[in-house]
Amino acid sequence: MTVCVKQIGGRLPVAEIVLVRALISVLLTAIGLRIAGISPWGQRKGLLLLRGLCGSIALLCFFQAISDLPLASATVLQYTYPTFTALAAWLFLGEQLRRSIVLAVVLGWIGITLVVQPSWLTQGLQGLPLLAVLIALGGALFTALAYVCVRRLSTTEHPLVIILYFPMLSIPLTLPAAIQQGSWPTSMEWLWLIGVGVFTQLGQIWVTQALSTLPAARATSINYVQVIFAAMWGWFIFEERLNHWVISGGALVLVSTLMSLSSRQQINHSHEQ
Repeated sequence: MTVCVKQIGGRLPVAEIVLVRALISVLLTAIGLRIAGISPWGQRKGLLLLRGLCGSIALLCFFQAISDLPLASATVLQYTYPTFTALAAWLFLGEQLRRSIVLAVVLGWIGITLVVQPSWLTQGLQGLPLLAVLIALGGALFTALAYVCVRRLSTTEHPLVIILYFPMLSIPLTLPAAIQQGSWPTSMEWLWLIGVGVFTQLGQIWVTQALSTLPAARATSINYVQVIFAAMWGWFIFEERLNHWVISGGALVLVSTLMSLSSRQQINHSHEQ
């Protein structure tokens, strides 16, 4: 998905990419709901709308970051969302904030600093553009808020209903900008746009299946191989070079993420007992 976004992010506006992705997702999810015989509207509509809004803003930020940053750096910054999720769950859900989570947050922000490569740290080496970094972190923050909503909704709503509200909010949010700023895609760009929608949907389906057959911590840990794939695609396809700052920072972000997930698994297990 990220490769498809990177291929067309330079010419087509991000709003147009998100709009096409949302239209494909609505279609595929609606078909799934119809086959399953499930009402698409859900019970907690206010929270479903909030989840869709947060997810839409997160996707806009993430796609913009992919367009403006090296693929590996954009993906690493997006993967700070578990630390944001832990903090948001503490603030809004009253979940326990353990010392390990606090340590994970500190390690994560050290990793972000290394990835960004500020001049005071790298002795004049040109770092990442600050605005693009802030947009990427904004995407991670809104991803965390969306996941907090999903945690609340998962007790009452079918997963497909939760997924449906995401693109349902994305369409009205992006349609005005896409009409005003967008341009008609070329035949090759249409292939990339369809790839964004299809690969996103396949990723959601397969991650859901993995979580149903593997322990959550193991399945989620395997999912972080996406950072390695992003670095590999960026290197082979877009000729993006990695330096030791990005590699070290990415490693710290992944360690902090796994610490956050492990600690939250322990909290959930203690609550169950």
